[in-house]
Amino acid sequence: MRICRPDAIPEAAARLAEYVDAGRHGQMGWMEERMSWRGNPAALWPEAKSVIMLAEPYTPDSDPLEAIARKDRATISVYAQNRDYHDIVKKRLKRVGRWLLEQVPDETIKVFVDTAPVMEKPLGQASGLGWQGKHTNLLSRDLGNWFFLGSIFTTLDLDPDEAQPDHCGRCTACLDICPTNAFPAPFQLDARRCISYLTIEHHGPVDPDLRPLMGNRIYGCDDCLAICPWNKFAAEAQDIRYSGRPDLQSPKLAELATLDDAGFRAMFSGSPIKRTGRNRFIRNVLYAIGNSGDPSLLASAQALVEDSDDTVVDAARWAVERLS
Repeated sequence: MRICRPDAIPEAAARLAEYVDAGRHGQMGWMEERMSWRGNPAALWPEAKSVIMLAEPYTPDSDPLEAIARKDRATISVYAQNRDYHDIVKKRLKRVGRWLLEQVPDETIKVFVDTAPVMEKPLGQASGLGWQGKHTNLLSRDLGNWFFLGSIFTTLDLDPDEAQPDHCGRCTACLDICPTNAFPAPFQLDARRCISYLTIEHHGPVDPDLRPLMGNRIYGCDDCLAICPWNKFAAEAQDIRYSGRPDLQSPKLAELATLDDAGFRAMFSGSPIKRTGRNRFIRNVLYAIGNSGDPSLLASAQALVEDSDDTVVDAARWAVERLS
């Protein structure tokens, strides 16, 4: 936990505008909306005097990079292998908030977890919780980079902590490992080439040139996080709900490809994966099947060439062509 002022990131608005103007946000139109709030936390709630930034570790107990080698199976980002973190973190923030209001009942708070126009990572750096690494994610010398962020805005006037300086040095491991070269430069990300964006946020077919680079990653990508040397100090996850479900740690592609809408909803009830919808999910599964080089998966792709969704059909035909 660290504290900063709402006006502690004056450079954020200009950086956000530059990012959006360059089109690097892809189809994430919500980044353009309410830019005045997103770029200036002080404008989001003018009465707030302090921002309490909190980190919640979800560190995996095994190396996520190992799953990439299992070509007949899918790789799902560590954070999405169990319950939706939004629900867990927000409940914890509210508990902290209730405790805070018991101490200072005349004050007011608002809690945010990745669902409001709040730039958590710059605020996390300004508060001293960590620093934004070359992969643009927040890093900490005490936590590594496997942690969620939440914020409590409050009218309470608290002493701010010192901002965290950059400790990446000359290391470029996160940039070098990126399968799609999504980093135009250190500390810059082009979402349009990022596998996390492509598998979660991007609607419609993925650029054919990028599909082979996605491997078996069907929801998110952890490569730049997993390779970071600061993870030797990563804090252990304290909540069992962050531990990966056995059926999501390396699920078989052939079984995932059979999911209809009802089956998809049942399998991913309470999971962040559910919000992508069945069609986008199956599209990703088919890209992984096409990248598997496994002829035994050809039938799984052929079974979807007449699917009701055009994007799924496109992905199925691509996978059939690759495996044939």
